[in-house]
Amino acid sequence: MRILHEGGCQLNESILIVEDDATLRETVAYSLRPEGFRLQMASDGPTALALAREHQPDLIVLDILIPQMDGFGVLRALGPELTASVLVLTALGEEQDKVRAFELGASDHMTKPFGMRELVARVRALARRRRLALGGTSATQREVLVAGGVRLYLAERFAWRGASLLPLRPKEFDLLAFLMRVPGRVRSREEILERVWGYTFVGGSRTVDVHVRRLRAQIEDDPAAPRRLETVRGIGYRFGDDGTPSD
Repeated sequence: MRILHEGGCQLNESILIVEDDATLRETVAYSLRPEGFRLQMASDGPTALALAREHQPDLIVLDILIPQMDGFGVLRALGPELTASVLVLTALGEEQDKVRAFELGASDHMTKPFGMRELVARVRALARRRRLALGGTSATQREVLVAGGVRLYLAERFAWRGASLLPLRPKEFDLLAFLMRVPGRVRSREEILERVWGYTFVGGSRTVDVHVRRLRAQIEDDPAAPRRLETVRGIGYRFGDDGTPSD
């Protein structure tokens, strides 16, 4: 694995707040504005989808129960386009709904009602993890991971396999970056959940397996016989640099 450093640009984080309750939407914005984020707001699914596609925010605070298209629909419609970290807000109490949101690309979850101090703290944590995944807060250099014919541009969150751009979801990118940093090192599912998701994840190891399966479909010549993203039975996964030259 090679780590390249190239000139980069300053991170300028933006947040899209998606909430149909006008009072709550303005309260969230009022609480986040002093943190220095650039804010945009939407009150329904189609508007949120359009703003996310046009402006590519760094983070999205997304209520699930919004009109015209719910939060699940927004996440599903964005699919591989989704590059933001997503904090899901919901009044739904079912564990399966939380798991569904995470598997569609969400990064964190809060159940209503909640306190603004906790929301700000969670947004800060997501922003901090995002900066770390991008190679730190320094703007003068960008880090590029290269191994097994795969190239990750951490600052831009672009992933290439040879000459093909890979449409990775946010957690797929974070997982691949985590494994690629030390090729050959075995990472347990528990360690992956802690280091990539940042906390004890309600969905358990199933989520790691789902993300690995999606990654293999994009980076392996034969996903059924992986040479890059390898399973270590009974433990977890490792990124095996198979020696394929990178472009």
